Amino acid sequence: MVLHHTPYVTPHILHKNYAQAFDSEVLGGLIGKDLEFYSQAGFDMDKIHLKRNAPVSLLYEDAIRNEGAIISSSGALINFSGKKTGRSPKDKRIVYEETSKDDIWWGSVNIKLDEHTFEINRERAIDYLNTRENVYVFDGFAGWDPKYRIKVRVICARAYHALFMNNMLIRPTEEELREFGEPDFIIYNAGQFPANRFTKGMSSTTSVEINFKRMEMVILGTEYAGEMKKGVFSVMHYLQPVKFGQLSLHSSANVGAEKGDVTLFFGLSGTGKTTLSADPNRQLIGDDEHVWSDNGVFNIEGGCYAKCINLSAEKEPEIYNAIRFGSILENVVYDIGTRKPDYDDVSITENTRCAYPIEAIPNARIPCVVQSQPKNIIMLTCDAFGVLPPVSKLTPEQASYHFLAGYTSKTPGTEDGVLEPIPTFSTCYSAPFIVLHPGRYAEMLAERMAKHEVDCWLVNTGWTGGKYGTGSRCPLKYTRRIIDGIHSGELAKAEFESFGTFNLSIPTALEGVPSELLNPRKAWTNKEGFEREVRKLAGMFQKAFALYERDVEEKVRLAGPQL
Repeated sequence: MVLHHTPYVTPHILHKNYAQAFDSEVLGGLIGKDLEFYSQAGFDMDKIHLKRNAPVSLLYEDAIRNEGAIISSSGALINFSGKKTGRSPKDKRIVYEETSKDDIWWGSVNIKLDEHTFEINRERAIDYLNTRENVYVFDGFAGWDPKYRIKVRVICARAYHALFMNNMLIRPTEEELREFGEPDFIIYNAGQFPANRFTKGMSSTTSVEINFKRMEMVILGTEYAGEMKKGVFSVMHYLQPVKFGQLSLHSSANVGAEKGDVTLFFGLSGTGKTTLSADPNRQLIGDDEHVWSDNGVFNIEGGCYAKCINLSAEKEPEIYNAIRFGSILENVVYDIGTRKPDYDDVSITENTRCAYPIEAIPNARIPCVVQSQPKNIIMLTCDAFGVLPPVSKLTPEQASYHFLAGYTSKTPGTEDGVLEPIPTFSTCYSAPFIVLHPGRYAEMLAERMAKHEVDCWLVNTGWTGGKYGTGSRCPLKYTRRIIDGIHSGELAKAEFESFGTFNLSIPTALEGVPSELLNPRKAWTNKEGFEREVRKLAGMFQKAFALYERDVEEKVRLAGPQL
């Protein structure tokens, strides 16, 4: 018997009523000002095939056909970012130019790049995009409040990147897309093509750079999609305070369905921002980036970018069930027979991710904006030393201190080369993305907290009973119970005791949480070892905070640990 193989593209698909013919006409139909924009940017309109705001189904087809992507058993697209499986903060640059140079906090986070080098890299990116058969354009918004949002255009050569930004930006309606006009910010993503290492200012073949005068971003040498997401956040982290006078925050946020009480969750990647804000009893405003405005709180993004390591339906049902058609799994290993993702397999990276539209969370608040002020702020930390309490109530001065200190431990996979938890101090819980001096964000936060009488809590989701390697991670069920106690008001009414060197107020009891867990000293069997780690961490706090001592009042300086 002869087996007949179906041709890769069967002839009838080219019929005018079928998808491919339709896609060619509609997605390539740029006219007038749209066409003029791309030719001015340097695109060879005779060579490239632009697909603007392509349907999700077409992006799936192109990613499978051209990029080796597959469809998982749950309907999500699985794709891979290549060599780079995390952000490359050492390769990030900000262009030093007259319109923004006096506002930028220059240093190891915001490394200067001259305008000429930016132009070289920009041209390199556009030249590469001109060699591609397909170029994808996605036009969307950053910021759910129309008063403060910006228009963002992404130009890229991978369907995977277009689908990612289709999920992460706010998707325009057909009418909004027709009237989109000139974007406020453009990303040229030529991540498959390397930067020239011999170009002035380049430290490797990877370059991620932002020019605030041109309001453009250029990506070379990394296909990790998270660079685009954080590029948009960096722009909003600059524009909101400088242009709009509003406070941009690296935080998740949710709101009580009954009382309408808003909670902001601060914390770096791996601390639990996404997991803890996805609460079945509360509406999700967003999982990572927000603006605390004069009117209330709004999400910057149109989707979520959740970590998938050890993901399960039992522990995180909202996130698990959001992984379906339209979402994209990044660097996740799968069973070749069943196409079922293996969320426990870290052979590619520990930083496995899923990007999905916020609508995929059943209790998401759409539109993602609340016209009321926060009631609680929760500062999340993942303490690798295992000495910070699972929950502490902070005074206003302590809130300012811990916001500026931003202590946590980088967990494996969130950045290139991080293989085990590294204690780190990330000011304003957003050091890798911070643009202005930390004092500007801290001052705005303190003013808003005082004005609206907001309670602040420090919650440790890290190790207990010992440091990393000997203790264990605080069980998620207990952390969730603590968060519930904050929202219900139980913890605000609890009895508190002082936690030694750090002078933190910790509750003596909370129903459903073991008392020895609430006080880390009780959880350790090795008391001498505990005191040693306390002193070590306190010393690290003091050393890290020395950078900000001149810029804060004495009462804030004294709110930290005392040796």
